[in-house]
Amino acid sequence: MRIVFYVLVTGISALVTFGLAYLIWKLSTKYKLYPSIRERDVHTRPTPRLGGVAMFLGIVVAFGAASFIPQLSLVFAEPGKVLGLLGAALIIVLIGVADDLWDLDWLTKLAGQIIAAGILAWQGLQLSTLPIGGQVIVSPYISLTITILAVVLVMNAINFIDGLDGLVAGVALIANSVFFVYVYILQARAQTEYFNLASLTTAVLIGACIGFLPLNFHPAKLFMGDAGSLLVGLLMAASAISVTGDVDPLLIAQPDVFNAYFLAAYIPILLPFAVLIVPLLDFAMAVIRRLRAGKSPFSADRKHLHHRLMDMGHSHLHAVLLFYGWTLVVSVGCLAYMFLPWYLPTLFIAVGLAVCTIITLAPLSRRKALESAAQLAAADVQDEVARFDGLDAAFVEDADDSPTIATGKAPQ
Repeated sequence: MRIVFYVLVTGISALVTFGLAYLIWKLSTKYKLYPSIRERDVHTRPTPRLGGVAMFLGIVVAFGAASFIPQLSLVFAEPGKVLGLLGAALIIVLIGVADDLWDLDWLTKLAGQIIAAGILAWQGLQLSTLPIGGQVIVSPYISLTITILAVVLVMNAINFIDGLDGLVAGVALIANSVFFVYVYILQARAQTEYFNLASLTTAVLIGACIGFLPLNFHPAKLFMGDAGSLLVGLLMAASAISVTGDVDPLLIAQPDVFNAYFLAAYIPILLPFAVLIVPLLDFAMAVIRRLRAGKSPFSADRKHLHHRLMDMGHSHLHAVLLFYGWTLVVSVGCLAYMFLPWYLPTLFIAVGLAVCTIITLAPLSRRKALESAAQLAAADVQDEVARFDGLDAAFVEDADDSPTIATGKAPQ
């Protein structure tokens, strides 16, 4: 019955987020609090972008309600971590709102992200243990650097895919649901405390995504903006880092320890990157593309993966569902490694990725078939025109009998 308390805070987060998102949508529409359409945008009508504010407030209210639940009191035994998480989230939301309204330069946004990540690390949410090659890295400088890099990377990866209706909210909902199940199973196997900051953060984030998605699904009435996408990335990174920080490095170093501790050392680092494989791939491709063009890696363009899917012929909804499919296959496959023989999850991932690839490339096959049919039709039309064109027919007949017409020259 422990999970009931997580369901409760998830529901609070969802209801508050939905109510505030609806209110923000109404007010933004009434007072025209939305930017003009940019060249790279997919939508065709101005849409409010302040949905991230509703998500943040829903998360804050859910944390506040959780603090009054006795079973979750252990999460708040270290208030510095909770306050550090919410403080970092506030900074990110303020930066995101300012960018949505006034379009900040990339350096200012990056500085804000680094400050938020630094606050997390300062309050103890950092990769304090990192097993590499059988050794546990505990250097505070390495820990701080890796924590900040990981948080900034995940935030920008999520932000980069925020280009289609319901994309970030849906992908985050799938990824965080899988991650919550992972953390819950991990705590059960390791016989440690079920109620922890990672599980609570993931639960309230799931609720925020559930509450926001009805207004954000295609056709979207409200966007989460940079405030929402950066917030989602921050909380996902913080959840993974929190799990890793709870693992005892001495237990990991012992060869006879239960495998859950070994998994805890690596999966919290790998799983978020696995479930975000598509956003991270998009992020890497965008950085390489822009650097090769001599531009800032944070400059905007219309060459993201979701843009390419639509250019291939996918509809708006199909492109979003494809992202959902890729995320679901990889995340569920990674989770299955915890309780199934290795070859079964591997087979599931291989088959799932193959199916997703076929569906992704299907429009190209249809387009090629249509182009071939059009070319054949054009050729047939030309043959028919030549066959029934009297002037061409007369020309051919005369050409067979008259050197004048055939050569176009007068007789010598």
